[in-house]
Amino acid sequence: AIACYHKTWEIAFRNLRRPNAEAGFVSNFIDTAFNGYLFMWDSSFIVMFGRYANHIFNFQKTLDNFYSHQHADGFICREICETQNGEQFHRDDPASTGPNIMPWSEWEYYQITGEEARLKKIFYPLLAYHKWLQLNRTWRDGSYWSTGLACGMDNQPRVQEGYSDHTSHGHAVWVDTCIHMVMSARILIEMGKIIGTEKDTDWLYEEAERLTKLINEKLWCEEDAFYYDLWRGDVLSRVKSIGAYWALLAGIVPEERLERFVAHLENPAEFNRFHRIPTLSADHPAYDAEGGYWRGSVWAPTNYMVLKGLEKVGKYRMAYEIAENHLRNVVEVFRNTGTVWENYAPEKAAPGNPAKSDFVGWTGLVPIAVLFEYVFGIRADSRKNRITWDVNRTERHGVQNYPFRGGTVDLLCEKRSAAEQEPQITVRSNIPVTVVVRWDGREKTLHSMAEGK
Repeated sequence: AIACYHKTWEIAFRNLRRPNAEAGFVSNFIDTAFNGYLFMWDSSFIVMFGRYANHIFNFQKTLDNFYSHQHADGFICREICETQNGEQFHRDDPASTGPNIMPWSEWEYYQITGEEARLKKIFYPLLAYHKWLQLNRTWRDGSYWSTGLACGMDNQPRVQEGYSDHTSHGHAVWVDTCIHMVMSARILIEMGKIIGTEKDTDWLYEEAERLTKLINEKLWCEEDAFYYDLWRGDVLSRVKSIGAYWALLAGIVPEERLERFVAHLENPAEFNRFHRIPTLSADHPAYDAEGGYWRGSVWAPTNYMVLKGLEKVGKYRMAYEIAENHLRNVVEVFRNTGTVWENYAPEKAAPGNPAKSDFVGWTGLVPIAVLFEYVFGIRADSRKNRITWDVNRTERHGVQNYPFRGGTVDLLCEKRSAAEQEPQITVRSNIPVTVVVRWDGREKTLHSMAEGK
């Protein structure tokens, strides 16, 4: 795992780029590692592991190159040429933009840095983008639509026969897109509270409440205990996509539905395969055991999203088990091939088919962010000046120079003989920080006042 970690950073730093003024770029950035274009979907995830090297390179500013390309009415193209002035899609193309997860990406960055100055810079571009989507990507009832390309899961079989999986909205209500807009609204409201722009977010309360009600009333199937897209004629698609699990992260799943909804992740006939979690349920006719891109492959970003969602609803043990399985398989493929891949096969330790190699790219999430946050169990909350450590492992482990609120923290757990044994934790930092240590249903709190234990 450590060799894979170092190789991942090596590839990431090979993919750093300087801005090309002719392309309208304004900041250094990390390349998506795909086709010479910068992708909104990919970049939003890439910067989530990049924040752990923020003291070396500010990965987060990659997103500034999308804000610099924003149109006067708020539109942002989802794919921007890195070498010359050009957007991959016309604004009126159904696949031209999305998914709207940049607010979440910025919020995650804030959790570890506490940089209010950045929130002030990016708040209005994100607010304007949300408004553009509301005006241009909704049906008459206020529900949202997307396409395979625009939602990021290119070829999932989510539309009815006759429509293009990649480029058509299929006259459907898209469940993940609706959920993204709930998340965006709620995050923008929180940003507004922090930077004093609450007056500009009043309308988002209604947006979030209305969409949450719509999702739970129209997109939930009680029989299946799952959220689906809604096709023409008010027919639920019955396609179990990993995209439904954005609902956990958005916090919109009613308590009485939660256990049945997350149970699909534990079902071997659906999402609990050899390598967890396939992006399409294994009981779907289009499921591809080799991966088939978004028809069964295991992808770092969607796994990371599910892990974040499980954390949100308190399913820490399930998050650890999925993360450990995911990391173990990625490391096994690294051991066999010497690199990390765009996606992975769900039924064996192998790259997906198709999949690009040296994909850092968002696969950097696994050996870095997933390792730190869900295998080691170390997660930061800048607003509370707190690091929470769910100690899952019994071997000696930890992180040196963990970046937090402009300083660094060393976190070390000594070897234990059993998971029930109280962890012996050493914390050293150059800033004041509180570390909450949790293990075996117990908890203790440590305080470091700077340069201490």
